Amino acid sequence: MQAITSNKQFNDLVAGGKPFVIDFYADWCGPCQALLPTVEKLAEEYHGEVDIVKVNIDEQRALAEKFGVRSIPSLFFLEGNQIKDSLKGMTSEHELRKRISKLVA
Repeated sequence: MQAITSNKQFNDLVAGGKPFVIDFYADWCGPCQALLPTVEKLAEEYHGEVDIVKVNIDEQRALAEKFGVRSIPSLFFLEGNQIKDSLKGMTSEHELRKRISKLVA
């Protein structure tokens, strides 16, 4: 799973035209670390259909602010520049899978 570490990297992702999911997290966040294995598993499963990336809010504050992230984990489901869906807080694999499937449908 790719980590977004710059605005250029994010802009390239948007320009790529493929649907994508952003997982905003922090290393010190327990729920974020608990959710990470599930998100990584789904990133492998959906590889080629949707890009699933992670953004550390402590390292990419401007990007977190752009998305209005107030709590973590926060996941955003996008097509291009448009947010199609979002989830805040801990969630199940089933719920994530449902939202990703809807994004790529």
